[in-house]
Amino acid sequence: MAVTTTPVDDGAIDGFGEGLHGELLRPGDPNYDETRAIWNGMIDRRPALIARAMGVSDVIAAVNFAREHDMLLAIRGAGHNIAGNAVCDDGLMLDLSTMRSVQVDPEGQTARVEPGATLADFDHEAQAFGLATPLGINSTTGVAGLTLGGGFGWLTRRYGLTVDNLRLVDIVTADGELRHASDDENPDLFWGIRGGGGNFGVVTSFEFDLHEVGPKVLTGMVVYHGADAPNVLRHVRDFNETAPDESTVWMVLRKAPPLPFLPEDVHGEDVLVVVPFYAGDMAAGEGVLAPIREYGDPIVDVVGPHQYAEFQQAFDPLLEEGARNYWKSHNFSTVSDDAIDTVVEYARDLPSPLSEIFFGQLGGAMGRVPADATAFPHRDAEYGMNVHTRWEDPADDDRCIDWSRKFFDAMAPYATGGVYMNFISEDEGEEALAYGTNQQRLAEVKAAYDPENLFRMNQNVKPAR
Repeated sequence: MAVTTTPVDDGAIDGFGEGLHGELLRPGDPNYDETRAIWNGMIDRRPALIARAMGVSDVIAAVNFAREHDMLLAIRGAGHNIAGNAVCDDGLMLDLSTMRSVQVDPEGQTARVEPGATLADFDHEAQAFGLATPLGINSTTGVAGLTLGGGFGWLTRRYGLTVDNLRLVDIVTADGELRHASDDENPDLFWGIRGGGGNFGVVTSFEFDLHEVGPKVLTGMVVYHGADAPNVLRHVRDFNETAPDESTVWMVLRKAPPLPFLPEDVHGEDVLVVVPFYAGDMAAGEGVLAPIREYGDPIVDVVGPHQYAEFQQAFDPLLEEGARNYWKSHNFSTVSDDAIDTVVEYARDLPSPLSEIFFGQLGGAMGRVPADATAFPHRDAEYGMNVHTRWEDPADDDRCIDWSRKFFDAMAPYATGGVYMNFISEDEGEEALAYGTNQQRLAEVKAAYDPENLFRMNQNVKPAR
């Protein structure tokens, strides 16, 4: 087992730990291995220290300690992290997972959220009042990481990205100062936070706008045999081109999982899962989504009224922690016939039963925001594709990663050239694709608030010089 060391003397470490309201963990301490583990099982790093923050004062102390002792600093929110930037070797890991409160103001329709909260935490509180904001599609995802990368899901076409619904944040910057950022206060910092990742500090509180959603929504799945995928994909694409903002239809190609509503004889077979979602009046949604449900010869149709919070957890069993994950991403202005032919070809050769390719429909309200209004630049994307390669045996690493890279390259000619930051697995130059035309301004904001690049365990933006 590797021995983790730090150049900081024990006296300084002891003083740091004594000043924390939360715990300070070292290798060998109880809960050390549990705390350093994150959702992606490929990541196995050993920090020299783990500071488990209980509040803002602990965050300030950790940022100051890392800066003063020149320690590599990693920030862990809810730990649902693909690239592994939430944990580092030999440095200081700041663990925010115990800071997970969600406070809803039902009259003002806002929510104040701490950085360790998950989507499930958020939805549990907000749906008590029939409210929601656009988030992701897996309830174990952390609100903080999702938001800092942009954030999209079922409600994006009607209400925009997660960052489009962000009102203000409290953030500890590299100098250890707690700052407020909004359109009116530190607006340059607020601009950068909305899609610039963790480059500018540690957000200790987010405030979001909420919207009336649910508690029941019209949604579910229509599952087709893999052989039907070429025609169904084209049909869904054509339907989406004129669908209203309330309608969102995603497409997923994978091996059929052993879900209870699927016949046993299709388990493990190639399938296309069409996922329609209607964020509006249920009766109106039935009419709008009828062309999706009436097309072709599906294996099963389980579209109907579902509790919104429950549907947010519908895909959790397929995304449990501990598996090995390597993701790639492309944005598309449309899914052309050639792109469909290519994706169908690669879907026939998925490298593992857990892997999948999904196209999340975007556009709508998201696309009506100018590309330079927030750090998230990809307002022209009508679809976001996730090459979601997932497996369990480390012996399959090379084969699965190689498949993912080849598929990513094969789809590049049909894509916009942009990628979604939260779907980047490693530093292969994709940061430039994630930040696009906003890269230079991000570098200038970075120079203003983190000139020494203390916050570099992220999809990093180098400070402008």
